[in-house]
Amino acid sequence: MDVALIVIHGISLPKGEFATGCVDRLFLNQLDVTSHGSFADLDGVRVSSHLLIDRVGRTTQYVPFDEQAWHAGDSSWRNRVRCNAFAIGIELEGTDDQPYADRQYSTLAKVTRALFEMYPRLSPDAIVGHQEVAPGRKTDPGPAFDWSRYLLKIAGPT
Repeated sequence: MDVALIVIHGISLPKGEFATGCVDRLFLNQLDVTSHGSFADLDGVRVSSHLLIDRVGRTTQYVPFDEQAWHAGDSSWRNRVRCNAFAIGIELEGTDDQPYADRQYSTLAKVTRALFEMYPRLSPDAIVGHQEVAPGRKTDPGPAFDWSRYLLKIAGPT
């Protein structure tokens, strides 16, 4: 994969609930969509992400960084379409309207710096939120994500 972009996402299943195991099951294509009323729209959906950072800063990798994951959907960035073909997707366990945890920012910064070393085309200007590559369709990581804080952590110690 020609890695040129990092897409930051926010996810919780059910919405606003954390550490349920449902996000893992979704990315492993094992989610029972009948287990919660809000999951009905996920029936038949096949999605994946490269990495999930949970509320305590733990990471779970689902797809190797040099392989394509299905996280961005119908998307475009700088006149390139289908961002899954060139973007690493990082999911943060959270919602658009609840602050993300300190440990998530620290872990995300460490991961980002490591990705910068692995993929020289990456830089802070090649990091976007899901809402930027899928405007009108997606809103994550949402206004609760503190971009300034994250970018400062990339630049210095966490």
